Amino acid sequence: MERFNLSLADDKPFDVVGFGLNSIDFITLLPVFPAPNSKMEMAYFSPHGGGQVATAMVTCARLGLRTRYIGKVGGDPWGEMALAGIRDEGVDVSAVTVEERAKNQSAIILVTQGFGERTILWQRDKQLLYGQNELSREAVCSGKILHVDGHDIKAALRAVHWARAEAIVTVMDADRIDEATGELIRQIDFLITSSSFPSRFTGIDDLSGALVALQAWTGGFVAATLGPKGAVAMVGRSAVYYDGLAVDAVDTTGAGDVFHGAFICGLVRGWTIDEIFTFANTVAGLKCRKPGGRSAPTLPEVEAYLGQIPAR
Repeated sequence: MERFNLSLADDKPFDVVGFGLNSIDFITLLPVFPAPNSKMEMAYFSPHGGGQVATAMVTCARLGLRTRYIGKVGGDPWGEMALAGIRDEGVDVSAVTVEERAKNQSAIILVTQGFGERTILWQRDKQLLYGQNELSREAVCSGKILHVDGHDIKAALRAVHWARAEAIVTVMDADRIDEATGELIRQIDFLITSSSFPSRFTGIDDLSGALVALQAWTGGFVAATLGPKGAVAMVGRSAVYYDGLAVDAVDTTGAGDVFHGAFICGLVRGWTIDEIFTFANTVAGLKCRKPGGRSAPTLPEVEAYLGQIPAR
C-alpha cells in the first residue's frame, strides 16, 4: 500500500503546531430550520469550543500527539472559555496571545435535528489578526508538522515560510478564498479542502477535474472532505474516493476540523494513505454523534470501534 515518504524532525518538542482560528460556538439544535417571522422552542443550546485549527489541535491531543496551539483569544469571558477549553485538553497554549480589548470569535450554529446539518453565523474582531512582529518564529517552528487554516492570511504566510525554511511539513485546512490564498497554498505539502473549495478556486465545476487543476497549482498532496460521503484524494494522478462512516448524525459541526486532526495523526505515525483516510473518516464520523466540534473521540475510543489501529 502506498504511503507518504516523510522525514519528520526528531528534535522538536511537539508533534504538531497549529496556527489559526479558535471560537466559541453556540450550538443550537432545532426540530426544523426556522421560517422567517416565526418562534420555535430549541431542543438544545450550549456554548462549545470551536474554530478550525483549535479543534484540530484538540483532536490531535485526544489521539495522543504532543500538540501546541497558536492564536489570539479575546479579553472577554468567551476568550477565557476558549483558552481554557484548549488548555484543559492537554494542548500547549503558552504561545497564545490574549487581546485584552478584543471580543473572542463566536458563532451561532443552527443544527437541524435528524440530519445534523448546520448553518453557521459568525463574527470575528479584526483585533484578533496578528501584527507584523507579533508571531513567534520559535513557537511556529516547534513542531514536526505545522497546520494552518489561512484566515489570518498574512500571518499564515509568514508561518508557512518559516516552517518550510526549517523543512517542517505543512498542512492546510482550506475553505476561505482570499487574494493571497493562491500564494499560500503553493507552499503547502498537504492541502485538505472543503468540498466546495476546489471548484470555487479553479472555476471548474467537476470536482475531480478541479482537484487535478488544484494539484497542478500546489504541487503537493491534495484532498477534499465530503461530509457524510467521506473524502476524496489525488493519489498519483487519480481521484480516489474514501467512504465516510455511516452514523446517525446529531451535529456535523467541526467534523472537517476533526478529520484534519486525525489525518495529521496518521502522518505522524507513518501510516499508508488508505490507513490514514480510513482512520480520519472514522474519527470524524464518531464526532458527529455528539453536539459541538470538540466532541472527537479519544484514541482508546477509536481503537474500541475499529478493533485496532495501524502500528507506528
